[in-house]
Amino acid sequence: MNQLLKRLTVALAGGLVLATSGCKDNLLDKQPLSSISDATFWRTASDATLALNGVYDSGSGFTGYNFWAATSMVNLDLMAGNGSEKELIPDQFTNGTLNSAYSYVNSYYSQAYRQITRCNNFLDNIDKVSMDATQKAVMVNEVRTIRAYNYFNLGLYFGDVPLIEHLLTVEQANSVSRAPKVTVWAFCETELKAAAAGLPQSVPDAQQGHMTAASALAILGRLQLAQQKWADAATSYKTIIDFGYYLIDPRYRELFLNAGELSHEVIMSMQYIPNTYSHALLQYLTPETWGGWHQYSPFNELVKEYECTDGQPITQSPLYNPNNPYANRDPRLDFTVMISDRTTFRGRTYTAQPGTTLPDRLNQYPGVWSGYAIYKFLEDDPNVASTSNDGNNFPLIRYAEVLLGYLEARLESGAPVDQALLDATINKVRGRQAVRMPAVTTTNPAALRTILRRERRVEFAFEGLRYFDCLRWGIIGAENNRQFTGMKLTNTPSTYTAYPVDAEGYYLYKRRNFIVGKNELWPIPQSERDLNKNLTQNPGY
Repeated sequence: MNQLLKRLTVALAGGLVLATSGCKDNLLDKQPLSSISDATFWRTASDATLALNGVYDSGSGFTGYNFWAATSMVNLDLMAGNGSEKELIPDQFTNGTLNSAYSYVNSYYSQAYRQITRCNNFLDNIDKVSMDATQKAVMVNEVRTIRAYNYFNLGLYFGDVPLIEHLLTVEQANSVSRAPKVTVWAFCETELKAAAAGLPQSVPDAQQGHMTAASALAILGRLQLAQQKWADAATSYKTIIDFGYYLIDPRYRELFLNAGELSHEVIMSMQYIPNTYSHALLQYLTPETWGGWHQYSPFNELVKEYECTDGQPITQSPLYNPNNPYANRDPRLDFTVMISDRTTFRGRTYTAQPGTTLPDRLNQYPGVWSGYAIYKFLEDDPNVASTSNDGNNFPLIRYAEVLLGYLEARLESGAPVDQALLDATINKVRGRQAVRMPAVTTTNPAALRTILRRERRVEFAFEGLRYFDCLRWGIIGAENNRQFTGMKLTNTPSTYTAYPVDAEGYYLYKRRNFIVGKNELWPIPQSERDLNKNLTQNPGY
């Protein structure tokens, strides 16, 4: 597949990957194009399958950030007040220094257009192929879904962006203008509705990873939530529910490991294969004690959001002990975050106690570690995956999102909320066998909204949804402009002097300086504007 991809990619201009049989210059491909071209390739069903595989291959998240790769999704979550990273990628999006020359902004932008161009190449050429019409139609709708997913994300993070539906010449690409976000999202809505109508509700295990009607509808639901089209979002999510195929898995931790790859809770996932299409997420996550980089550090502000086992927040529950703050908590806390001297991994206890010689001590990298680590995606069995060759899939959309999205859409639309609706949605998510948190019973809109938003934060921690939620709820600035804390260091903060701590004894970690009114949108990369003078810039950059 890689050789095919190299030959199908034929030009790069302004970060937009272009495919055109009339262009000889190819900045990405140094292979000769004589052996295969659009003129000779698009003939058989096998050709179509290979080209479809090329569309799905979004590139490596290790070398380029995009809206599919595992590391990219984790970083999106960190950008919304859930944590930080040693290379400070999330911080540079949120500390007031974001600018149009920042390479990771360019990467998200260009990688999305790279995949969009693969989609356009497929859609512009697929009619040349002689094959079963039904199979061809499914392929077309898979590609339309992937293209709409990328355009939805581009609109969410960059606002107005070029809307390109067909292959362009280099000259055309270097003169496109930005389309209004409302136009881009209207295009996405039309595409996703049409694609959902032409896709199967689900696929066999052997085809897992392919877009389905549920994938298209779930993306559509996100789009409609972002636009506050509450009734439309409820309809999209209810359609998936009525399929009767997807479910809440009784497990939780396993959903993010190899053991959960075929779960019927997973609606859309990024597929990885050891030794072939592996990824380096475990290398980033694994503490140094086990040979990893301990790249990511959750904030204590996320840790505090996990309720006590009585279903009450720590500010209200009699089960909460500030001197033993991690006891009696929602099981998802221990499934998600490594806590010093509490979490056991591969037969050893994780510890980040400062002032020692231990590999993961808090003060090994001053100012860039919180003392916590992400546990959610780590394989306990070293025989299943190594830190540098991980093949476990990364879930992009789970059925839990459908249920919580449906409840939110109903709540915000003003529709009646009763116990039956709560039991069919949020209580299914909280009540899975591995979690068993108490059922929600309040139907008061304000109280339920608070509970629902907290539920989304803890259920989907580090899955890439938090930034999306904070943007559409209008709280991204508030969530970032604060003093962030790390692990608990002392129960006597008034006399503790070894490291800076707050009034509760938590490590004073770092501050961010998100610029409200500016940083809600990312800048259009300057490298794009240098090549295309028609591209305007977002305000403030």
